Amino acid sequence: MDALRRAVVQLARFPGVGEKTAQRYAYWLLRQPPEVADALADAIRDLRAGVRECEVCCDLTELVRCRRCDDARRDPGCICVVERPQDVLAIDASGEYRGSFHVLHGSLSPLDGIGPPQLRLRELVARAAGAAEVILATDPDVEGDTTALYVARLLKPLGVKVTRLAHGVSVGTAIEYADRVSLARALEGRQEL
Repeated sequence: MDALRRAVVQLARFPGVGEKTAQRYAYWLLRQPPEVADALADAIRDLRAGVRECEVCCDLTELVRCRRCDDARRDPGCICVVERPQDVLAIDASGEYRGSFHVLHGSLSPLDGIGPPQLRLRELVARAAGAAEVILATDPDVEGDTTALYVARLLKPLGVKVTRLAHGVSVGTAIEYADRVSLARALEGRQEL
């Protein structure tokens, strides 16, 4: 396979990028000075080598602990559980939440081979033992609801208050794409499970 075809195949692996868009990207890269392609390759290599999970919340960071876990102004007794790192950014942008986070890195989906061992549940249980409240902010879809119910049952014996985001976020919407007002209302209207 020639270099151009290999580049198109690799670029088409990005979510939402089809063959035509991948071709446009490849031809655009060919029109740029060589340092543009070098900088892009270096950034991708650095991303894989330099980003890891926070030892506390499992969010992505370049440090051992992320900046949110090191922020003394945040309430460590309130843990907001999300599916993806992008959800942390969306909820933080609402401006309504000042607690800590926990990223599961997915949701329960047996058809996709994702069960409890594939999620960061062990880490969550360890943290939740000392928490006053755990807010389940999983997506309002079948997998998110299933995950929320599973986590609620898992945490129930710890005696921690477990709440779920209110439905200010539209059903079927990924948390990361919800607008600030909907997320703020969902956080304010959360209910205990």
